[in-house]
Amino acid sequence: MAATAPDIIKDLKNRKFKPLYLLHGEEPYYIDLVSNYIENNLLSDGEKGFNQTVLYGKDTDIMTAINASKRYPMMSDYQVVMVKEAQDMKWGRDDDDKKSINPILSYLENPLPSTILVFCYKYGKFDKRKKTYKAIEKNGLIFESAALYDSKIPGWIEGYIADKKYKINPQASAMLSEYLGNDLSKIANELDKLMLNISPGQEITLQLIQDNIGISKEYNVFELQTALTRKDAYKVNQIVNYFEANPKANPIVLVLGNLNNFFSKVLAYHYVKDKSPQNLARELGVSPYFLKDYEQAARGYSLGKTFQVISYLREYDLKSKGVESNTDHGGLMKELMFKILH
Repeated sequence: MAATAPDIIKDLKNRKFKPLYLLHGEEPYYIDLVSNYIENNLLSDGEKGFNQTVLYGKDTDIMTAINASKRYPMMSDYQVVMVKEAQDMKWGRDDDDKKSINPILSYLENPLPSTILVFCYKYGKFDKRKKTYKAIEKNGLIFESAALYDSKIPGWIEGYIADKKYKINPQASAMLSEYLGNDLSKIANELDKLMLNISPGQEITLQLIQDNIGISKEYNVFELQTALTRKDAYKVNQIVNYFEANPKANPIVLVLGNLNNFFSKVLAYHYVKDKSPQNLARELGVSPYFLKDYEQAARGYSLGKTFQVISYLREYDLKSKGVESNTDHGGLMKELMFKILH
């Protein structure tokens, strides 16, 4: 079973080190979590001056990192060599033949035990076919930080909050997910700031989210979804007018993305044959808490109309980006809402 970020940090706390670490993948949050722990905690402040080297991919190459790794620590049991943004680094040769020794593979296949060499390779996967990868896998530790599906973000938020000994209700975690997207670092930062302002163990509610993270209580994408579900044209227009007056807080790309996600789940609801709560929650990738919203929306929007709404959303997403249209976002939103409601 692949090691998780908490597993790696637990071993690091217990001083169980590997000479090589490759932290790679599409989700930077866990790469930063592990690399920040290594950078801040493995060596004492006194040891770091002589024994910690931090390189950046754009400004270095693999041989610089390898040469730094060949040094022995001074007045310490270990030295740390870290390459941040390693996806931007020139990795050099990845072959090995009898005519010439590859110094990169030579080191990775026999790393110095007193060096902890860390590659932070973000926003993509390292090529597993490369000999470099296989050498690190054999002699060190490789951690892949996979991106989370949007449907998994509310659960991640709930787990993050629970680890901090707080609670959060499902609607609050869903709202955070909708507004902050799947950027785990951004979500964690907002939650950390919020927890500074509430009592230990207190439940994080929708009201606390709205009061502390700048989301309007009445005029947000959740309320827009609800108004569309109820076909409440007056409320829809109120919200759209608020969005038009506050474009930075409610960018059209974010609003359209959230509505597309919502109506895509309404479409899925139409196709699910087993409409038991447990099965629906699994098929739609949502908390059972929200199933009533999709049930109501499916009653108000037939299968054909739902397809039409999704088509409108895609059309206006292109228009909002200037494709065959001006970029008057307020006007575009009003046109779109009229088409959805009629």
